[in-house]
Amino acid sequence: MRLPDFRRYVTARALFSIATQIQGVVVAWQIFKLTNDPLALGLIGLAEAIPSITVSLYAGHVADSVRRKRIVVPAVLVLVLCAFTLWWLAHPLQEALLERGRLNLRALHATVVWPLYLVIFVSGIARGFLSPALFAFMPQLLPDRTHLPNAITWSSTTWQASAVLGPAVGGLLITYLGIEFAYGVDSVMEVLALLFFVSIASRELPPIEGERLGLAESITSGIKFIFSNQLVLAALSLDMFAVLFGGAVALLPFFAANVLHSPGSFGSLRAAPAVGSVLMAIFLTFSPLKKGAGRKMLWAVAGFGAATVAFALSRNIYLSFFLLFLTGVFDAVSVIVRSTLVHTYTPEYMKGRVSAVNSIFIGSSNEIGSFESGAAAKAMGTVPSVVFGGLMTMGIVAFTAWRADQLRKLEMGAGSK
Repeated sequence: MRLPDFRRYVTARALFSIATQIQGVVVAWQIFKLTNDPLALGLIGLAEAIPSITVSLYAGHVADSVRRKRIVVPAVLVLVLCAFTLWWLAHPLQEALLERGRLNLRALHATVVWPLYLVIFVSGIARGFLSPALFAFMPQLLPDRTHLPNAITWSSTTWQASAVLGPAVGGLLITYLGIEFAYGVDSVMEVLALLFFVSIASRELPPIEGERLGLAESITSGIKFIFSNQLVLAALSLDMFAVLFGGAVALLPFFAANVLHSPGSFGSLRAAPAVGSVLMAIFLTFSPLKKGAGRKMLWAVAGFGAATVAFALSRNIYLSFFLLFLTGVFDAVSVIVRSTLVHTYTPEYMKGRVSAVNSIFIGSSNEIGSFESGAAAKAMGTVPSVVFGGLMTMGIVAFTAWRADQLRKLEMGAGSK
């Protein structure tokens, strides 16, 4: 944190993360209030995942071919414009909420809901380019690789802290100041993040090892790298399926209003996983995972699944908050182990392409997981769908522990497997 450019990077990422968390909370709450449909909540994730996945592999190639700052700044600028568009749409949306009883469902979707999905779709394209560029840019801000494990933990801790503040602030803004004001705060914070990103000095691309690849080979090289490394592949797959099946966050507006009968608790429930994550990340900053890191990751993901099942069955607001808190604690272990593995085993000149595949595995699985949660809730009921997802997560942990011996035996000492 004494490095000026890394400090600017962390500040920009914190502002941006808080802003996008506020935005996500407001959009989810708006769409749920307009439609009262859990599937509509799931479609939010799908609207972002489809464009993000579509551009990810090409975006990874671009991140390894162009100075990373030249990608980060335009991508954040597009997201700033999306935030201002949501703010601009907020007033007619507020009026639509008041007129909801006089609008038929088709008119409601055509005039109000679909414009929100369109903005989310555009933001998904920008995020598809931003994610690999940020992943590859961060290590370039460090003087050498000895700082990398600590930088990863600080970056993760900052993001998790932002994820604590964002939903809580978003919930409070919705409750007391309205959606227009909430979108205004989101927009201003994204502008500040953009200014901090602009202030970071650009860096040359790392030297390429071996022959320069053609476009098609370059795009697919990240996939080939991951699938040739059992350790990285197992960690990514485990995290991906846990997020895909075990996420209850997308359905929290429904749980708050209809299961726990406490709509005002939505912001607190939404922040609970991030509270757990940031506290565990801070703990791991001072007590890094080394001995038995692979086994601890497996147990953590299994604990994530078990806490998800228990949350689905809970009818007590305080117990539900605690169980969501535990999902964040367990998730932090998995995230830090996975991030450290990918950064450690990936050559610098390939980090954009490998990060793009990582985004498809992990980042987009959050959005697709939201859609899966919404679709499963529509098909089998909200509570049974979350129970099913948690049980699936525990089953995937058992399968991974059986098949991926390198991950099971992983120690986090330098160079060890």
